[in-house]
Order: sequence, then C-alpha cells, then structure tokens
Amino acid sequence: MGINVAAITYDSVELLKTVQEDQGVKFPLLHDEDVTHVNAFGIRNLDYEPGHRVYGIPYPGIFLITPDGTIKHRFAEARYQDRPDFADVLEAATSM
Repeated sequence: MGINVAAITYDSVELLKTVQEDQGVKFPLLHDEDVTHVNAFGIRNLDYEPGHRVYGIPYPGIFLITPDGTIKHRFAEARYQDRPDFADVLEAATSM
C-alpha cells in the first residue's frame, strides 16, 4: 500500500532505543521534544500539568498523513485503554 509507519511519544530517546531493541520494533519511534507535535496535533491529555510524571502524554490515536503533510484520517481515543479498530484504519488507508 506504500504506507510508512512511525510512532511518536514524549519518552526519552534512550527509552525508545531500549523498547525498539527489546521488542524488535522495526519502524521509527520518534521523540517529541517538549511535546511540540502532541500539542500541534491537539492530542495532549490536559488532565496532567507540567511537572506531573505523565505531563505531555497524548490521547492514543492514529493519523494517516499524506506525503505533503495533510492529515487525511484521524483516529483518536479519550482513554489509553481504548484503541482504534484496525479494520477501520485499514479501510481508511485503502481509500487513500
């Protein structure tokens, strides 16, 4: 389908490297310095203030973005326990 996958988190670069090695993750895990991108996407969980250990945690979600940076589909959840249905994500990706 010509899709590239990447994950973005506020976790440290060192932790991301460890996760990638320990879990065998083959796609890029990106560090979001100062939650800049999480804030730009409007997905930061506002329940946590600066200084809290999980400040900057985003709501879980998946974005399907065109090569020019246009967000075509957004799947976001209010609770970390919930995840988008993969069949819906696959259908949206197929439509691109």
